[in-house]
Amino acid sequence: MSVAPQAGSPRALLLDLDGTLYPLGAVRRRMALELMGAWAASTLRGAPLTGLQTIRRLKAFRAMREDLRALGRSEEPLQALQYSHPARALGMGVQELETLVVEWMHERPLKHLRALHLPDLRPFMEGARSAGVRLGVFSDYGPGAKLEALGVRDLVDLELAATDAEVNAFKPHPAGFTRACEMWSLGPQEVLFVGDRDELDGEGARAAGMGLCILAPGAPESSASAPNGLPNWVLPDLSSLARALGWS
Repeated sequence: MSVAPQAGSPRALLLDLDGTLYPLGAVRRRMALELMGAWAASTLRGAPLTGLQTIRRLKAFRAMREDLRALGRSEEPLQALQYSHPARALGMGVQELETLVVEWMHERPLKHLRALHLPDLRPFMEGARSAGVRLGVFSDYGPGAKLEALGVRDLVDLELAATDAEVNAFKPHPAGFTRACEMWSLGPQEVLFVGDRDELDGEGARAAGMGLCILAPGAPESSASAPNGLPNWVLPDLSSLARALGWS
């Protein structure tokens, strides 16, 4: 049974995904080994350049996609631009690049998310729901499949990607943060954003007028308030955040 949130506590949590709801570094290390395995297999088949080309293309895609953050809110749809821009630079077809990215950056990592999920993730999210707090996820990529792999999609009532037409801006632009508030019909001061990168998650949340919690494993805990009175926290994990919010 849900209960009303404590006075002064957020009415909703907007969560980053990659690096916040699962250990991104560990997943990337596993994917690096998988890529090297694919390169070794292509070498045994007598086509070593195929594996190296895959690695080079994925690296270029990731770097050029990061560069698109500087656009702010793009006049072109980011869903298409994220592929067309690097495809031109790499001299390959847009669909060919998208197929490669979907395989290696969206589909293949899912099995590692299942294996490396944070043990406190579902209890934390169940605690939020029990406290009457709504849950949303805002990510640079569509979050649905990853939330399914993590086993928590059923607890999330809002899913948002930077490439959604209504957002069309990568973090730290505040468009996605404010769009979540609009979808919930909440003021930004009623929403706490939880992320892992202050230069992206923190900057965007502050620009939108939200409270903020940065998760930084191993960092000293800080539960200060920003000048506007909103939370400006640094905590090591989700269990610490649950305690700070009075859920455990």
